[in-house]
This record gives sequence, C-alpha cells and structure tokens, in this order.
Amino acid sequence: MVGASHPVPPGPVLPPSSVAAVSPVVPSPRRPTENGGGAASERVRWWYESVLGWPTAPGEPVRLRTGVRFDVLDVPAGAGYATLERLGRAERAGRAGSDGSDGAGSPVPGFPVAVQGGRMLLLVAAGAAEELPGLLEWLEWGSLPLDLTAVGAGGLVDAPPAPEPGPAGLPPRPPERDGLRGAAVWLRPPEPGCEVGSSLPALSVPGRAGTALDLARLVHTLATQCHRVRLAASGPPRARPVARVG
Repeated sequence: MVGASHPVPPGPVLPPSSVAAVSPVVPSPRRPTENGGGAASERVRWWYESVLGWPTAPGEPVRLRTGVRFDVLDVPAGAGYATLERLGRAERAGRAGSDGSDGAGSPVPGFPVAVQGGRMLLLVAAGAAEELPGLLEWLEWGSLPLDLTAVGAGGLVDAPPAPEPGPAGLPPRPPERDGLRGAAVWLRPPEPGCEVGSSLPALSVPGRAGTALDLARLVHTLATQCHRVRLAASGPPRARPVARVG
C-alpha cells in the first residue's frame, strides 16, 4: 500500500563500555589562578597596594594609577642617566663642602626611578604633571621641542616587578632583556616602610620640609639633557678615524 509506513528495525545496541570508548575526552579548562603568570601578577599587585599603598588598575599586566600618590616624568633613557649622574655629582659636592668630607659614597637624591623600552620614568610629586608646561616656560625651555612628557591624573604606567632586596643607592643599569626590551624595571625602587611621598621632587614651598629635590631643578636638568640628546641625534655622524698605511 502506497504511503504506508514500515517500522525501521532497530540497530545493534552497543554495550556501555563501547560508548565510553568512542566518546571524545575534553579536558576541563584551567582556572586563571593555576597560571604562573596570573599568580605572579597578583603578587605584584599585592605588593603595590598592600605594602606601598599605591592604587592599581584592574587587568593584566599590572598598571599603576598616576596622579594619586605620584606623577611620572618620561624622558629618553640617555637623558635620564645623564641627569642622575649630574645630580649625584652635585649632591656629593654639596655634602663635601658642608661637612668637610670628600663626599665619597653619598647617595644621589633618593626618589624612585624606573626604565622601560629605552625610556626613563622618574616619579615626582602628584600634581607635577600639571605644573610641567608652565615650569618649562618659566625655565625658558618652552619654545624648544623636548622629548620630555609627564603622566598625571587619570594616567597609567606599567608596574615594574617588586624589587629584590639589595644594597642602597643607585644600582647598575638593568640587563638588556628587561628594561630595554619593553618590560618596566626599577632602577631605583621605592623603599617600603618609609613615606615615599616625602622623597618625591616637588616645587619648593616656604615651610615645606622633607622634599629631597626641587622639581624646578630636576626639570631644568632633564630639559638640558633632553636637548643635548636631540642635538646629538640630529647632527651629522661622527667621522671615523682613517688608519694611515705606512
């Protein structure tokens, strides 16, 4: 009969063991906390928030909020190193003249400094970013193109890893695999257990104490070294000496 339905004979029934054998095995996803990178980031975040009291932004990598506890001056690393060396020499000379010693071993002004990707990040007092344009004009640097910028309120900077305990003072330059390849590292880390804000360069105010370095002096030195770096980069290449053949 046309259109009549015929029952379909049932297929072979596989035993339970066979069904389990052909079913694909999908591993359960890992939790983010099982990732070593995530655990390391959480340790870094804990150090900044709990030990130093510095606010961080959510997400990875860990980033520090500027304009709350500090601002940041961003300059070429070459200009930054020259600035720290010049300030260190001036500090040692000042101590030698004041107490009659030779000034050997005197530390440079101790505010935190980091390097990242060929740049140097110098921590200064919160609000300094807003003062920078007017300060450069007052110091007669406003008309020149300087590779000197500031990160202030509402900004973010990458958080360097928590520093390992080490000797006081200015440590050597970081290895190329760290700061020069893009990862932020501390050149002079903040010191837990002390008030970091009191060491940050700020504008001199009558009656204010605890500031290790005047912001105007730091900015003037940085601008001078940035200008020298720019002139060296734009100038003609130095001629190599030609060996004489006798």
